[in-house]
Amino acid sequence: MPATRDISDRADLDVLLRRFYTEAFADPLIGPFFTEVAGTDLEAHLPGITDFWERALFRTASYGRDAFAPHAALHSARPLTAAHFGRWVQLWRASVDGLHRGPRAERAKAQGERIALAMLRRLAGTDASTEAEGAGGGFVPLAALRLRTVA
Repeated sequence: MPATRDISDRADLDVLLRRFYTEAFADPLIGPFFTEVAGTDLEAHLPGITDFWERALFRTASYGRDAFAPHAALHSARPLTAAHFGRWVQLWRASVDGLHRGPRAERAKAQGERIALAMLRRLAGTDASTEAEGAGGGFVPLAALRLRTVA
């Protein structure tokens, strides 16, 4: 079924996040961070992450936790690289695109990319712009790519 409507409420976020995390947990590159390193229980994780996205997209939920701390703990256990964040962005965008079209869906994809890049920069402890430009062999923000059609 093609995506035809925008993200409109918390129920939409729940479906979207379940779809995304199902793919992320199964992904050979980033899945082990969820399943082996963090031992994430999706049912326990979903309410908080849904609060995060509800606040980001609708400004309605309260999210008072530090989103960076769990990522820093993961990075200490097993380094997160530009390639990991790039794959997260790919899966996030595909999940959003598979379900929704509209301004909030576009904002969710852009916000996901900004968050991934900010996390990468903070974890690297430096300006990760060289990695973001591809020099690090990893994350290239999708918005920075120029797509060309072949005539």
